[in-house]
Amino acid sequence: LREGLTAIDVLRATLPAGTLSGAPKIRAMEIIDELEPSRRGIYGGAVGYLSWHGEMDTAIAIRTAVIKDGRLHVQAGAGVVADSVPALEWEETMSKARAMFRAAAMVSRK
Repeated sequence: LREGLTAIDVLRATLPAGTLSGAPKIRAMEIIDELEPSRRGIYGGAVGYLSWHGEMDTAIAIRTAVIKDGRLHVQAGAGVVADSVPALEWEETMSKARAMFRAAAMVSRK
């Protein structure tokens, strides 16, 4: 890192990842804010650790499931690009979400 910068500076500069927000990032995030009915929460953020020595290791939180107040909340998405077919992107998103619901159902049966 450039002198004077920390791992947190890197995190702030890179999130949300363009692969989940689109590009150009600022305009894409404005559109997301206009169109999506609820905030993304952990989805598209990072899961990881920051050590006392300033070392960091993170992963993008995609295909996330959160249990809050006894309810399972699932988030998934697809990469929409210029030549995307909306119906296929929707099906990809639903397929990813269904997989998480199936996994939760298998765990809850035990």
